[in-house]
Amino acid sequence: MAVKTLFLALLFAAASCQKTENHSSRHNQEVRLNLRTEPPSLDPRKPNDTTSCSVLKMCYDGLMRIDEQGNPAFAIAEQVSISEDKKTYTFTLRKCVWSDGHPVTAQDFEYSWKCILDPQFPSEFSNELYVLRGAQSAKEGAIPISNIGVKALSDRVLQVDLEYPVPYFLDALTTHSFLPTPSHVAQKDPNWAKDEGPAYVCNGPFILKKWKHQNLLLLEKNPLYWDVDAVRLSQLSLYIINDENTELSMFENQELDWAGSPLSSLPLDALASLAHHADFHLHSIAGTYYYVFNTQSSPFHNVKIRKAFSLAIQRQEIVDNVLQGNQIPALSLTPPSLLGDLYAPQFQEDRKEAQRLFDEALQELGTDRKNLPPIIISYNTASAHHKIAQAIKEQWEQAFDIEVTLQNKEWKVFLDEIATHQFQIARLGGVANIKDPISFLDIFQHNESRLNHSLWSHPEFTQLLEQSQMISNPELRLQILAQAEEILMEAMPIAPIYFYTGSYLKAKNLKNVQVSDLSEIDFKYAYWEEPK
Repeated sequence: MAVKTLFLALLFAAASCQKTENHSSRHNQEVRLNLRTEPPSLDPRKPNDTTSCSVLKMCYDGLMRIDEQGNPAFAIAEQVSISEDKKTYTFTLRKCVWSDGHPVTAQDFEYSWKCILDPQFPSEFSNELYVLRGAQSAKEGAIPISNIGVKALSDRVLQVDLEYPVPYFLDALTTHSFLPTPSHVAQKDPNWAKDEGPAYVCNGPFILKKWKHQNLLLLEKNPLYWDVDAVRLSQLSLYIINDENTELSMFENQELDWAGSPLSSLPLDALASLAHHADFHLHSIAGTYYYVFNTQSSPFHNVKIRKAFSLAIQRQEIVDNVLQGNQIPALSLTPPSLLGDLYAPQFQEDRKEAQRLFDEALQELGTDRKNLPPIIISYNTASAHHKIAQAIKEQWEQAFDIEVTLQNKEWKVFLDEIATHQFQIARLGGVANIKDPISFLDIFQHNESRLNHSLWSHPEFTQLLEQSQMISNPELRLQILAQAEEILMEAMPIAPIYFYTGSYLKAKNLKNVQVSDLSEIDFKYAYWEEPK
């Protein structure tokens, strides 16, 4: 205990003093930061984790990209024609090349999207492409892939046909889901994206120069990038250090230029002191931290058990005593910023009601506390996840007089077990990829969706989401999505815990890094400013 107190005292003292910046990285326009975990995949068609998607954002451009003002802007596309019924988009691509000099073509986009929608292709975010005509039917094997509504009319003209008018479609095109893949490389080499080297071809502001697995990714400015003059940084050094205190110490020792959100996180124990640090920044995020129940696993196939466990969580205690980052307790899945005036809490914490539901559920299940299956919370390695799980474990044990077990898993193992539903309760988090509630609700539209780890679905919920797709009136559409949220929270396949905020430390003279409330970070326009 004394050692911990001494360490924190030294840490807080370091955080409160002002250092003269001497970042050697600014002289060669290099930025050093930490990813915390190894990217599971840098193939644009495969990942759905924040680490991989963040690196892909640095290395790839889609048809559209978020600009310096936070709006979707033309990237690989240079213009678009939209049909009167808002269901057909015809994009003209600019003349640009991959990092190996091969032209970026409309065929690359068609190839990538159709790969993702191939029933045999392992992609966890294929549902995000279901806005394309025939996409879902093709993924389910009901129609040929050739019938999907994306077609290269020529090398530089791409026609996209939608199932229904999608008001956020241009925003969606800025996400990793719609990135192109270098078809001339991927078709020849299935392992093209596993390492650095000539096989790893990209088309964004930076290229992958070195990948020392579990250690470092080195990105360099792409000299063949179509907008190369806008890129002022020469290099991004992305360390893989799975220890928040080490990351913080490296920032304080000027070995990192950025620490914390959105690529990593700062130590929870240090946040109170770091709030007074000159380089400390806090930003809101349209995201939710939640626990997902495996609704096909006993006892969480019972809705009363799920509701009891959710209602027994004391979220404000977790925010105040564990997180200490101005998070907001979550009483819904969808963050308030995405529903606006229609947002309303979907339930209220109530330990007595939780206990009543728990007792009723035991009767329905024909069991008692002693014979209840083991309650296991699974989470990936990170001190924040462990502390949250420890707090919730204690709350549940006190509320229900049961034993709760914690299981900490390495990131890739955790992802594999979640994907194959080998869990009972697991920590998850979602951040909107577009500023629309559908980012969260769409996951649960079908229980066969690869992202629907709860395995829950409901016909009325699905019907409301399908109905929302046919409505052009924005206010009416949001009302329908709010109704769908009520059904989701009544069934409680997930237990929302808090809405995210992000905290990070940034070197003072590092300018123009774009950090969005979608938890994205973009270094395309970043640069070092010489101290005055």
